[in-house]
Amino acid sequence: MTSRSKSLRLAAIGVGAAVVLAGCGSSDKGNAQPSGGASGSSGSTVGLAADVPAGYDPCNDVPQAVLDSEKLRHKEKEDSNASGGIKWRGCIWAQTDGYGARIQTTNITVDAVREKNLPDAHEFTINSRRAISTRQVDEHPQWACTLDVEMKGGSLEFNLSNPPSRKNTGQLDSCELTRALAEKVVPTMPGNA
Repeated sequence: MTSRSKSLRLAAIGVGAAVVLAGCGSSDKGNAQPSGGASGSSGSTVGLAADVPAGYDPCNDVPQAVLDSEKLRHKEKEDSNASGGIKWRGCIWAQTDGYGARIQTTNITVDAVREKNLPDAHEFTINSRRAISTRQVDEHPQWACTLDVEMKGGSLEFNLSNPPSRKNTGQLDSCELTRALAEKVVPTMPGNA
C-alpha cells in the first residue's frame, strides 16, 4: 500500500466515523452517517431541506491557497445520503502524516446539531455565521471533531480526524484544528449561501 493510499484510507476511516450524530443510518457509499438530523420523538425528520444548500461547492470553491496553507492534498469526492433524507456533498483531503478533513454541504442545520446535545458542544460565530463544534466519536472523541457552519437550508460541515499517531498534527487538539480550518474557508463563502 502506498503512503498516499494509506493516508487516505486512515483519513477516510477516521473522518467517516466523525459524522455519527445519533446512530448509523443507511448510506449510498456504505459509510456510517448520521441518522438523527432534526428528528422529532416519532423519528420523522422535521424541517429538513430537500437538498443540501446551494451557492458553495466545497470541492471547487475552497481556494487552493487555503488548501496549500493547511497542506491538504489528495482530494477525493465524498457524497453520501442517510436515512431520513439527510445528504452530504463535498470532498475529503488529507495532510501527509497529519489530519484528514472532509468539507461538505449538508441539509443538517446548526440548530439540529445543537438539539442533539452532543459531547463537548461549543457555539460561536465565524465570519458572522453561527457555528457549532462537537465531538461525535465515542471510541476516540479527542481524535475527531465535527463543526457545522450555518448556511441557508443547512450547513457547511467540517469533519476532521486527527489520531495521535499522526506526526505533524497528532499532538494538537482536533477541534482547534477544525476551527482554524473553518476560519480560513468560511470567509470564502458568498454572503447569500
